[in-house]
Parts: sequence; C-alpha cells; structure tokens
Amino acid sequence: MIKADPGHEFCKIQNWYPALANNTLLCSFVKLRDEEKTALKAGDSENPAGREVIKRMYEPMKTFRGNSFVSVDMAAPTDTERFEGKRGAVYSAKSAWKYLCESKKIQASANAGDVDHIVIRPFRSMNQTREFRLFIHGRELKAMSQYWLIRHFRRLEGMKQKYWDLAARFVESIAWVLPVDNIVMDIYITSANEIIIIDFNPWGTPTNPLLFGKWDIDWSATPGIKLMPPPLRINGDINVSF
Repeated sequence: MIKADPGHEFCKIQNWYPALANNTLLCSFVKLRDEEKTALKAGDSENPAGREVIKRMYEPMKTFRGNSFVSVDMAAPTDTERFEGKRGAVYSAKSAWKYLCESKKIQASANAGDVDHIVIRPFRSMNQTREFRLFIHGRELKAMSQYWLIRHFRRLEGMKQKYWDLAARFVESIAWVLPVDNIVMDIYITSANEIIIIDFNPWGTPTNPLLFGKWDIDWSATPGIKLMPPPLRINGDINVSF
C-alpha cells in the first residue's frame, strides 16, 4: 500500500484548518458524494447531482450573510470569469456551483483525486499589494514573493523589510504545527499588519515559484523577499522599425 505524502495531504484545507483556524478566515465544509465529484471532473454544472450539493451549500452560505468565496480542498476557481470580474465573490449556492464546474483548475484537481469537499468562506476584498507566497524550508522562512505579478507597486519597496519581518515571525510561531519541513504558504497581510493564511501548497513542482523562477536554487541560503521590478526606462535616440 502506497502511503499518502504528508505534505500533500496537509495542504488540503480540511487538514490544516483545525490547527490554524485562528490564523485564517472562518470556513465551512460541504462533503461531496461520488456522483458530485464526477460532475466536477466533467465540469457539468447541469448534472442532476448538482441539485443536492447546491441544497447543502445553501445553509453555510446564508450563515455568512453577504458574498462568499467558494473553493475546494486544494484549489480555487481563480481561472474563471467570476474571479476576473469580482475576485470570486458569489452570493447564491447555484452560482457558486456553476463557477466551480467551469474552472479548469477545479476540474484538474477533481480528476487528480484531490477533491472531497467544497470549502465556503466569507468573501473578503483583498488588496493585491499585500498578498504573498512564502517558501518555508527547514521550517524557516527562506523566501517570499509578491503573489500577483501584474506590475510593480512602488509603495511595497518601503514596506518590504517590515513585511519580511512580520512573515518570518509568523512562520516561526506556527512551524511546530507543520507536518513537513518544506512547504509553501500563501498569505494576506491586513492593514493592521496581521497575517491571514490563504492556503498551503506542496513544495516543488507543480507549485509556481513565482518571482524565484525555478525550484533548483540554494534553499539553505535565504534568498529573501522579491518584488516585481519597476518598468525599464530607455533614454536616448530610439529607432523602431516594423
């Protein structure tokens, strides 16, 4: 019998949430039946199995009052139109199920056998300048990357050391909970300088190393924090031909 990778299993939110609930957003979990997982694998929001899961999603979504953010164990529908336009905020259970089914990321996760639950959280609008990916190696923070690589944010330059120190202290405080030495954690830093855990990812491929570009670097060193660089300015005479 092949044993499950403890790092991979820990990254499923239902496994890390009990130990770290005080450091993340409130979550509700909806267990999925096999036929509902099959509908997710196929991206079939019209499958009759969806009617039952929509009913079970209704109560926890109503409890949060207002919009929710809905994902699954190890994946969120960040590749959908809903995320592009409204950062994933959904109000109805029917709409949430529709966008989960539309997401290729959710389909891939379901087909990989990594989906057992739908995860419902209260929607929180997050400033993209304060979202980061942390690279924890040997249970210590070794590297930190700006998460949204959309552009250079000048205000981050003056905050980078403060954010690094906050993140390093936070990792030190939760290191004892982690079941493996090496793991990747995505966080949000609030305006009050509190850290909210967004999720965990397994160390190495296929997790995206973002601004570090590759996994084959010396992690025994401390690469530190990386931000998107400012745009290049070109001076002098410039000839452009088409």
